[in-house]
Amino acid sequence: MVLAEAIFAALPRDLAGWTVLLEGELGAGKSTFARALIKAAGHQDAVPSPTYTLVEPYKLAAGNIYHIDLYRVSDPDELRYLGWNELDDGIRLVEWPDRAPELLQDSDLAVHLEYDGNSRKASIRGLSARGSELIQKIN
Repeated sequence: MVLAEAIFAALPRDLAGWTVLLEGELGAGKSTFARALIKAAGHQDAVPSPTYTLVEPYKLAAGNIYHIDLYRVSDPDELRYLGWNELDDGIRLVEWPDRAPELLQDSDLAVHLEYDGNSRKASIRGLSARGSELIQKIN
């Protein structure tokens, strides 16, 4: 089971309000991780990158998932214009969270992806009590 599938399996039935930060340099696997989690939630179709749309919503039987790419965000205040507060009825998967550092205080998990030779390495850390509990469930 890949990490994204394990994380999805450990999430509670109600995905509302969960925020997962996807960290790593360009090409490290952030979008690949998001695709794997969205597919684990039951999505059957393509999962496009939200690089230009900024937010790709998925309304699934398992719950709402919002794949968010902040790469093109230059000011954290732009989150308001993305409708950030309306995205709390599901899980938010956020690529490039360093563009809005204040997200760290209200997030649950950080998944850091990096190159390790020809492969990738992932580490996760809990940013909230429930995020830390989820990591314990996975281990």
